[in-house]
Amino acid sequence: MSDNSSRADNQQVSRNVYDDYFSGFVDGEGCFYVGFGKRSDLPLGWQIITEFHVSQNPGSKSVLEMLQKRLGCGYLKPNHAASRSDKTWILIVKERKDLISKVIPFFDHYPLQTTKHTDYRIFKKVIEMIEKKRHLKKEGFRDIVNLVFSNKRETNKRYTKKMLLHF
Repeated sequence: MSDNSSRADNQQVSRNVYDDYFSGFVDGEGCFYVGFGKRSDLPLGWQIITEFHVSQNPGSKSVLEMLQKRLGCGYLKPNHAASRSDKTWILIVKERKDLISKVIPFFDHYPLQTTKHTDYRIFKKVIEMIEKKRHLKKEGFRDIVNLVFSNKRETNKRYTKKMLLHF
């Protein structure tokens, strides 16, 4: 075996190790966020917000930079810029095209191993429903709200299911 083929094998193993590491890192520090914002200019009065977040303390900001580079999208910012005590950094991906073409394929190929997999599954399904324009009709919006609230995990939701479904 030549030195070149041996190096190629090592590069492939290294890349996969990093991808598995990133998946595990997101399992612990990531968030697949689906939220709602009141918008009187929209037909149903609500906007559906989909974002991928992952945070880290300042000493390990480089991990976020590497993940951003690996995904090829998103931006870094201080998590709470005005806070004197919280100095964490956050990688955020908001662009739906990036969520569809980069984030979802990554986590489909490198699946999450914790209960966060349920959050991811709901996140992915909501994005698929939005892509099919189902969120623009009452029935589809109701299905999305029910899906988001089907996750029993404790969160600080700004709006209740009842508030969202009151047309």
